[in-house]
Amino acid sequence: MVVETGPNRQRDRTVRLPPGSGWPGEVRRRVRGHVDETVRQRCAEHVHSLAGADVIADLLADFVGRGKYLRSMFGYLGWRTTAPDSPEALRAVAGLELLHAFALLQDDVMDGSVQRRGRPTVHVQLAAWHRAQGMSGSAERFGESGAVLLGDLCLVWAEQAMRESGLPATVLDRGWPRYDAMRSELAVGQFADLVNDARRVPDLDEVMDVLRRKSGNYTVRRPLELGAAMAGAGDELLALLGDYGTMIGEAFQMRDDALGVFGTDATGKPTGDDLTERKATSLVVLARELAGPSVRSRLDALLLGSDRDAPVDVDAARALIESTGARRRIDELIGTRVQGALRLVDGAVGDGRLTDDVAGVLRAMAVRCADRIA
Repeated sequence: MVVETGPNRQRDRTVRLPPGSGWPGEVRRRVRGHVDETVRQRCAEHVHSLAGADVIADLLADFVGRGKYLRSMFGYLGWRTTAPDSPEALRAVAGLELLHAFALLQDDVMDGSVQRRGRPTVHVQLAAWHRAQGMSGSAERFGESGAVLLGDLCLVWAEQAMRESGLPATVLDRGWPRYDAMRSELAVGQFADLVNDARRVPDLDEVMDVLRRKSGNYTVRRPLELGAAMAGAGDELLALLGDYGTMIGEAFQMRDDALGVFGTDATGKPTGDDLTERKATSLVVLARELAGPSVRSRLDALLLGSDRDAPVDVDAARALIESTGARRRIDELIGTRVQGALRLVDGAVGDGRLTDDVAGVLRAMAVRCADRIA
């Protein structure tokens, strides 16, 4: 039985979160179990007749099992702003991890990435399996096509997880518009990213627009809104969570862009991959805008040169970006967004829109996203 939800439940002590900092880890553990069970069950239903069915099931289960689970955490946190703990709601937001898997599988094919989450990408693994089986045709083409199709399955299973979560249709109906918006923004943002690559030199405003739609919104804002809307949150709280989500989503992606050039292995992809792939990320475009004519010309020659097949000198590009002050500036922009989000949370505690415990988790998640804490 689902406990009654709605804006009037917000101050009820039954919606309080467990004390301490272990809440995200507990949600991740529970969601991971749901996602693994879903993948195994769906593969048993739909993939069992294919050659290599066990390989596919293991590959998908391993892939989704190594995520950070931020989207499901934010989705469930949105629910908990207004409603008590609900196994049904947790199962519903667990589907967001399958939506994320869909996006990553196809994004890796589009980018030609060879590593994700610390291991070879799925299309690379499928290509290796093709070769090991001695199958005819192009192993690379097989791997890419297979990864796209597995991504399609994850997209279907993500929605199915919500529909079959056990939440009443009336509760789900409050979330579908935001779920649809999230999926549409993701696809449009991905396409806009392609357009930016074709145009070669987008400005920072264009890159930030793509960043919000392709990653920021669907990482933080839409999951928060989705969970809160399903729980019956009022318009004021939804607006607050939307503003918080926009700022933290942008901070998350800007940190991702910075780690793509200067970071360690926090992203699960090789450092410098964004430079190798000549991506017009927020850091790269900001560096170009901050650079003087001489440095900008040298940066363009490295990243936007006419010979697109020539390897990028990553160390030289990194040094040029550092010289522009873009790394320091991106940190400032991230900090500004985090502080703005924290002020929103503090204000909402002051006027009673958020309880102290929910606010504490929102604060911790803001820092977690901005610093990319594992």
